[in-house]
Amino acid sequence: MSSTEVRTTDYHTAGEPFRIVDLAAAGLPPVPGDTVAERRATLLGPGGDGTAPRPGPLDGLRRLLVQEPRGHAGMYGGFVVPPDDDGAHLGVLFWHKDGYSTACGHGTMALGTWAVDTGLVVAPEDGRDVEVRIDVPSGRVTATVHRAGGRTTGVTFRNVPARVTGLRIPVTTGLGPVEVDLAHAGACYASVAARDLGLGVDRTDLPALLAVGREIRAALAGHPATRHPHDPLLSGVYGVILHEELPDTPAGPRQRNVTVFADGQIDRSPCGSGTSTRIALLADEGRLKEGDTLTHDSLVGTVFTGRIAPGGDTPQGLVTTVTGIAHRTGEHLFTLDPYDTLGSGFPL
Repeated sequence: MSSTEVRTTDYHTAGEPFRIVDLAAAGLPPVPGDTVAERRATLLGPGGDGTAPRPGPLDGLRRLLVQEPRGHAGMYGGFVVPPDDDGAHLGVLFWHKDGYSTACGHGTMALGTWAVDTGLVVAPEDGRDVEVRIDVPSGRVTATVHRAGGRTTGVTFRNVPARVTGLRIPVTTGLGPVEVDLAHAGACYASVAARDLGLGVDRTDLPALLAVGREIRAALAGHPATRHPHDPLLSGVYGVILHEELPDTPAGPRQRNVTVFADGQIDRSPCGSGTSTRIALLADEGRLKEGDTLTHDSLVGTVFTGRIAPGGDTPQGLVTTVTGIAHRTGEHLFTLDPYDTLGSGFPL
């Protein structure tokens, strides 16, 4: 790190944390690259592939903010950087305990709220939605911030197109064989019904869900259906969604899920980008059509709602929207004491 202090603003979206660092405001040097995707490649370091980051610039800062005692294994965040062009308000480089991700729906919702809270994007007190355009490594996304009574009441995330890339792929796990579906929506997610593994999506089964999620991700490493057709840095399974059915609502299906992503990180929210892939898979099954709503519950009882965007069936894939709410949890000035023998901390 080039500084012993760094200021952050923290949010949570449906229970999942998001720690924001505005690199320019913090006086930190810009990350080399002409686009957000190129800047992510820089952060991965020489030879980085997105799953095993090398020591690139700012990696010490990432570790400081995500590792204990300042963070924890479930911490998530982003470095605010310039957008690709003036068509967007900002760019972001997403990070977690294992490196730098290509997409993050809950983070996009938090950033939209932050942009309005800080005045980066001016919003009226009432009566009008505010669109915040954000460049992420997988493309341009939009957070539409809903306002009423002088406050933010919700955020709708419009994702890059989602594509189903594999169905009923057999995977052998310690709990027995299972069939897995794959879809890309800024990142690649594997979906599996928890009941097919003899599990429920609840806190009692969380250790088993975590273990089998890691197993499935490892088993699919290198599978052709996980490859992105244009960018190898967008390839590979990022998350495993273990889901179960709940009674349908009048608007459409309802499911509960737990998403295991990166190397064994649990999403506390229903997972924004993962919800996009569930919409694509349900549409492929004929269970969700334009005008229907997927109600998507998390392990902690929070909810996202997901829909096919009007006219969203495109040659590039299915354009989806996911709605939730983000709240600010605090502002922090973190310090790295040069005499602290733990340095940037430790993972546990």
